[in-house]
Amino acid sequence: MAVREYETSRRVASRRDDRGVAEDGGERSAELTAPKRGRLDLPFLVLTLIMLTIGVVMILSASFARAYYTQGDPMRYFIRQTGFAGLGVALMLVTSRLRTSLFRRAAFPALVLSIILLAIVPFVGTKVNGARRWIDLGITTFQPSEIAKLAEILVFSSMICSFKKRMREVKYGALPFMLVVAILVALLYMEPHISASVIVIALAAIMMFAGGARLWWFAAGGCLLAGGAYLTLTKFAYASERLTAWRNPESVSSDQGYQIIQSLYAIGSGGLFGLGLGQGRQKYLYLPMEHNDYIFSVFCEELGFIGAMLVLALFAMLIIRGYWLALHARDRFGSLVVTGITSLLALQVFLNIAVVTNMIPSTGISLPFFSYGGTALLLQLFEMGIVLAISREIPVSGAG
Repeated sequence: MAVREYETSRRVASRRDDRGVAEDGGERSAELTAPKRGRLDLPFLVLTLIMLTIGVVMILSASFARAYYTQGDPMRYFIRQTGFAGLGVALMLVTSRLRTSLFRRAAFPALVLSIILLAIVPFVGTKVNGARRWIDLGITTFQPSEIAKLAEILVFSSMICSFKKRMREVKYGALPFMLVVAILVALLYMEPHISASVIVIALAAIMMFAGGARLWWFAAGGCLLAGGAYLTLTKFAYASERLTAWRNPESVSSDQGYQIIQSLYAIGSGGLFGLGLGQGRQKYLYLPMEHNDYIFSVFCEELGFIGAMLVLALFAMLIIRGYWLALHARDRFGSLVVTGITSLLALQVFLNIAVVTNMIPSTGISLPFFSYGGTALLLQLFEMGIVLAISREIPVSGAG
């Protein structure tokens, strides 16, 4: 069985010592040899810190009106986000000093943990807008789906490295991956969490493509995805309502249509140069979720088209640098992990901006480094730390 063979390969890999020598006295494996650690990738680190700084500043601008109205303290959300940002940077720097082999050993336990959390969240989770996606820890809340995305990346990377050339066989290159995706999507379906399901499926396709799966499998997967989308739109009333609000927001009396209209008002009123930082009007309780999913609308209103293009350029530079690191990673596992994390970042940026500009129906995707949410920000910076850790093992000849 493919999964059993993967587990056997993973255990054999974990028994190798730091020099990459197997217990049976075999020759040193180039893939598993512990390399000399170099410096972390400075361009990726600087770009991450720039995006984080801009995001925290925008939290202050976008949230102070609602924080004052609901909490009596205009600095409430800003202070919390700043605190989590500081913790996240520390976590990122600590993670950047870990070895890649540790992430491979943690892949399967992370997947098991995410499955357990996803299984219990419909029963113990906090219900918001008809969906149970959050687990309340008292001091903060988090979405298990965020852990599941990272676990999927790590497990898929490990499986691809274990199966190697067998990735072109259905037994190894398709069925085990489909099983993992089916479990995650089924659990997300129970919440329900359509946007997370879309990202899980998209990540699976990206990882399998990078791993060498046959192209015709993606055509078959596309048909299954189309069927799943049709089922979702017909079975879930709120999904159908979001589709109607996307096509004609003025015709929908619920918050879905109102939210899109206010987002477009904010973007349109920004013009070329914007109204000025802190001078936006839609954040004064007109635009729902102005400091979360729709924070980019506030950014466009205050800094205009020019500011929006600069932020998109920074995101593009961060994503391109991530893929550059993936191409130059020391081994295949590191390359696949960086590919997955960078693709996750790219997917979230694209989907969030597409939603706030009404290019696609509302999906509830936050904007990395910008949207309010402490645990989500911690996890994002942890993922950046993984990328930086892998960058430290790039051979000197490939650094630049």
